[in-house]
Amino acid sequence: MRTIVRSPLSWLPLAVLLSGCAAQGGTRVVKLAHTLDTTHPVHRAMVMLGERLAQKSGGTMRLDIYPGGQLGSERETLELLQIGSLGMTKVSSSVLEGFAPAFRVFGLPFLFRDDAHRFAVLEGPVGRQLLDEPERFRLRGLTYYDAGSRSFYTTSRAVRTPADLAGLKIRTQESAVAMQMVRTLGGAATPIAWGEVYTALQQGVVDGAENNPPSFHLSRHYEVARYFTLNEHTAVPDVLVVATEVWEDLSPQQRRWLQEAADESAVYQRRLWREATEEALREVEKAGVQIIRPDKRAFAERGARLLDSFRGDPEVGPLIQSIQAVR
Repeated sequence: MRTIVRSPLSWLPLAVLLSGCAAQGGTRVVKLAHTLDTTHPVHRAMVMLGERLAQKSGGTMRLDIYPGGQLGSERETLELLQIGSLGMTKVSSSVLEGFAPAFRVFGLPFLFRDDAHRFAVLEGPVGRQLLDEPERFRLRGLTYYDAGSRSFYTTSRAVRTPADLAGLKIRTQESAVAMQMVRTLGGAATPIAWGEVYTALQQGVVDGAENNPPSFHLSRHYEVARYFTLNEHTAVPDVLVVATEVWEDLSPQQRRWLQEAADESAVYQRRLWREATEEALREVEKAGVQIIRPDKRAFAERGARLLDSFRGDPEVGPLIQSIQAVR
């Protein structure tokens, strides 16, 4: 069965359930929805994508962006792509695990040696192979957006070693690999939707979470989680996805314009991300958050157990080998 639909879409207004790509007065309009704030580096990159697409097409193509979860969660926007009601979206690769299992590889801890290695993988044949992976589920990856490295932040005590995670309930994404990763590093994994994390931290439903510095800052989680541990256990990229129904309806020239605009927006977003990461760390520290820079070796040693357990996986094992071979 090609289409995977995991939750009903009856919550959506009927007006939303329109074609994800339509012609209006001779202009091809593609609808893109995501869950981020309009100040986020990824949203700003998407605005640039739309501008470049309009320029390249001479105004014959237009991108309409619906930010802030207007059309649902990341999982729900993927489902809208699958049924042709939305043209494009941005999701974490962790969410794509449920649609294309090969993306589980990005959730493994300490997979990349450093940032240079990570970008070499994403921009090379392995990265392109993974972007093509969801096509059998009516989804096509266009490019990766940098989401940096994920680290732990906590409310009650600082985490300096994996032993400090013992007894702490840590919010994770709704990803089996993310939950295994937290358990392997010593915490108790608790999957919670992103929009509910602030309240969960505030009310003690969880003792902490894990994410990148810009998300920690922009979500204002630093108001309730006063310890941020830069252990950088995973580097889970964001993925810009287009519905195959939309992609196949475009002419070869329109596909080139869209792919080129997406690639250019990714380069721009990477610069914005670096700036946002530096700003986030400055601002949360100024707000009183204690930033811990631990010895990462103890975390890496624990993480290696999970990485090694996937080497025998028929889908993920060969990808680990290919990624580690990239120079």
